Amino acid sequence: MNPVVEGLAFLPFPAGVTSALLITEYALKILALGMVPENRQPASSQAWLLVILFIPIVGVPLFLLLGNPYITGRRHIIQAEANRLYEEALEDQPTVPDAVRVDPGVRTILEMNRTLTSIPCMSGDFVALHSDYSASLAAMTAAVRSARDHVHIEFYAQSWDDETDEFFAAAVEAAERGVAVRVLVDHLGSLRYRGFALLRRRLRRTPVEVHLMLPINPFVGRFRRPDLRNHRKMLIVDGDRGFIGSQNLIARNYGSPRNARLGREWVDLMMEVRGEIVRAMDGVFLVDWYSECGEVIGTLEELSRGLPVAAGRLAGDPTAGDPVSAFQLVPSGPGYRTQPNLRMFTQLIGQAEHRIRIVSPYFVPDEALLHAVTSAAFRGVDVELFVPEHADQFLVHHAQRSYFRALLEAGVRINRFRSPAVLHTKMLLIDDFTGVVGSSNMDQRSFNLNFEISLLVLGGEAVAEMNEAVDAYLEDSTPLDLETWQRRPWPGRYVDNVARLSSALQ
Repeated sequence: MNPVVEGLAFLPFPAGVTSALLITEYALKILALGMVPENRQPASSQAWLLVILFIPIVGVPLFLLLGNPYITGRRHIIQAEANRLYEEALEDQPTVPDAVRVDPGVRTILEMNRTLTSIPCMSGDFVALHSDYSASLAAMTAAVRSARDHVHIEFYAQSWDDETDEFFAAAVEAAERGVAVRVLVDHLGSLRYRGFALLRRRLRRTPVEVHLMLPINPFVGRFRRPDLRNHRKMLIVDGDRGFIGSQNLIARNYGSPRNARLGREWVDLMMEVRGEIVRAMDGVFLVDWYSECGEVIGTLEELSRGLPVAAGRLAGDPTAGDPVSAFQLVPSGPGYRTQPNLRMFTQLIGQAEHRIRIVSPYFVPDEALLHAVTSAAFRGVDVELFVPEHADQFLVHHAQRSYFRALLEAGVRINRFRSPAVLHTKMLLIDDFTGVVGSSNMDQRSFNLNFEISLLVLGGEAVAEMNEAVDAYLEDSTPLDLETWQRRPWPGRYVDNVARLSSALQ
């Protein structure tokens, strides 16, 4: 008999109640066997079934609360309608701009991304790659000060503190001179930071419009799976100047006295672009804004009418002089049931011929991504992985360590960025011509639970500067070898494997 039911047998329950509990328990287990695996990855199914079968009193309520990673109801309808409108508005635009020449294999990935998100590859101008925390904030502040029509701010974590003071002051000044300044901030993602309350209090007294992303307030009927997050990080100014990457609008130590004592600071990166690709960023903001407050601030048709006909030199053509970069915006999250970010990563890695460089603070791959990375190494591709020496989240830190042996045995070179700094950049580079930068980690949370935004970059100076940024990370990293890793103590291995199991509970 199950220990839970056996314990209940000693309580003063009638025999019929005990039998009913036992029948209910086994009925739930039988139902779980047929219901949990539906549209779920095998590893996730196995983890949930283990919890439900062995600890049903905990597993069943937990699964009912956290078991469905998808957005249903109103948000799902909004996302589906947005995809349809995107498709209609951009149906006459080619998947790849006529002026851009790409490898046939990469072209198929661009086609796939468009099928999954309805957003084609677009032309644009690479402005800069901001890898210094202060310089990045200064560049975004300057962009806000130059705004004439609108400023759209969508960042997972935001805090009005010493480092972000000038940025938010510039946003308030812009709003006071008539610029439409709109802010989206993840509710639970920012709630734990002390500067968030100050941000909301100060902005309430200004013309800046602020809305929480994925808010939880059961008193007004706003409740959903509590661990879903909008993890996107974008700044759009006048629909022509955009910033996208991994940096949040918060002090580099996240306002934590403990982090300050330890000297722990986040290392991030933001890419600044201009041109038609920024209008695609505005389109994603438009949908997120409508999802949170129901206000229509523009239409996708209006955005598409503003897109110029792609023209310019061929991206990646050495005879064309300084090549023009091309970009494709790839949103992902619970509103997309096809995991656009995961599919893009695995397919790009599969196309690599010479070199792959992965930078991710949380590298917890599913089986498909793990096989893609190790297969690339087995076939002779130079594969580099950059992770923090100590990640800021305990379970993720140990979960990603559980994959190191398989990676090292395949020939992947693992570089651990010096502690106490936290390498928070999310970047993928393929053969020095294709790159991805954005908010998406390479872990189960980013593939299944977070709303993410990624920018796929083709050719030009942008990819060259991304490689230079990774070269700088290499100088501050320590390589890990298989022999040293295999000698680590057994208790650490045990914790790694338990954390790996918990990471599959998505």
